[in-house]
Amino acid sequence: MPMTRRGWVVAGMLMTMALGGCATMSETSAPAKPSLYKRLGGRDGIATVVDAFVANVIADNRVNGRFKTLQPAAVFKFKSSLSDQICEATGGPCSYLGREMKAVHTGMKITDAEWTATVENLVKALDQRKVGAQEKQELLATLGPMKASIVGQ
Repeated sequence: MPMTRRGWVVAGMLMTMALGGCATMSETSAPAKPSLYKRLGGRDGIATVVDAFVANVIADNRVNGRFKTLQPAAVFKFKSSLSDQICEATGGPCSYLGREMKAVHTGMKITDAEWTATVENLVKALDQRKVGAQEKQELLATLGPMKASIVGQ
């Protein structure tokens, strides 16, 4: 029995779907890696790292003099802004609405030693929160370029 035009159309669609499915499956690569934001635990994960970081900075005599006079509301604002900044920088849905780093740090004359101490406190916080080595490295690489806008201003 000869195939009707409709039969040929249906057969063609099935062949296209079958071949397309096979090609897609054979060409499939590994799933995309989640954003650094997601791998850090999202907003909550970042907030716990920021909390640990601020506690480390406040306990560190090399840099805590810059934070001793902050009132609780200012500490809350600092934590929130820093969390927003990290969230945005790591591919999260947040927006950092604070001032540019250079403007914030102008006149503070932050030294290389203070920068290094601050980075060490961040690494300590990441370790305390058991952030993976890859994520730690990516975060430090993301934040590192800010040094030029912070040190010596």
